[in-house]
Amino acid sequence: MCVLEQLVLGAYREPTQSWDRDYDPCVLPLLDSMEPCYILFRLDTQNQQGCEWLFISWSPDQCPVRLKMVYAATRATLKKEFGGSHIKDELFGTTQEDVCFQGYLRHLSSCSSPAPLTSAEQELHQIKATEVSQSTPDLIWLLTYYWPHEERRRVATPSVRGKGKTEISVESKHSTLQGLAFPLQEEAKRALEQLKQRRINYIQLRLDTERETIELVHTNPTETRDLPARIPTDAPRYHFFLYKHSHQGQSMEAVVFIYSMPGYICSIKERMLYSSCKNRLLEEVERDYHIEITKKMEIDSGEGLTEEYLYEEVHPKPQALKQAFTKPKGPSGKRGNKRLIKGAGENGEES
Repeated sequence: MCVLEQLVLGAYREPTQSWDRDYDPCVLPLLDSMEPCYILFRLDTQNQQGCEWLFISWSPDQCPVRLKMVYAATRATLKKEFGGSHIKDELFGTTQEDVCFQGYLRHLSSCSSPAPLTSAEQELHQIKATEVSQSTPDLIWLLTYYWPHEERRRVATPSVRGKGKTEISVESKHSTLQGLAFPLQEEAKRALEQLKQRRINYIQLRLDTERETIELVHTNPTETRDLPARIPTDAPRYHFFLYKHSHQGQSMEAVVFIYSMPGYICSIKERMLYSSCKNRLLEEVERDYHIEITKKMEIDSGEGLTEEYLYEEVHPKPQALKQAFTKPKGPSGKRGNKRLIKGAGENGEES
């Protein structure tokens, strides 16, 4: 809370149960109907920086406007001093219903739900869905993936029902490809569990296009210098690598996901399937196995996978500040007396 234009500790609570059970007993008693405050509530989840926190901004409608302005102006400063990487989510409320546990659950639900559509957008979405359902799937896939993005060409194909022509373009990508979800085989699941427990440091996966599953290739111990040799030159693969390194004098670990695609050596079907399954696989790994992917990379060969390259990808250098413009110095030596130019008189003559 703010006292005499300073942020001071107003109160704190010790955890006694899980975060969801502690939420209302800890948060609601701190709310004052006449004074704003900031509340940092620790969750049970963790990231690489440590425990994750919920940042609550309480600003009741009845409090004075001046207090609202003071708290709004200090919000960014508090987040910066606390450490933005520790804050998992933010919640703003003016009533207890906004910031109670059920209010937080409603906030999470609204964040995950798609944005509402206007009536015109809903009608357009329905038209596109109807067109896609009547068109040829193989042609849509081909146009979506293998026509250059800048070539916004359109083709007309006969409708399945024979009622005129349906227009297809690369704009129909989002309507046709939401991502494929091939199931993981048991060996691949066990390998991901071992990676989560840091018992192994490398996993290579492949798609079984006939069975439509994701299977394990191997989990051979791998150092950074061994990565280029792990990338096949004739087949696509998914790789999970536990990158152990030192950053700013501290030993760190980061899970790096590498999607290797050797280009047009692979068949069109393989390129389509690997590209479509990638996002769903990453979502499952992060959601079900709680493995945080620090960096996601796409490569066509392993030649450039060096220690320096991985380090710069995981810890990118901040952009250098542009040097401020400096006024050039004047000529050296005596420049002579200054000339004074007087304004013209009333008759246009110099005075």
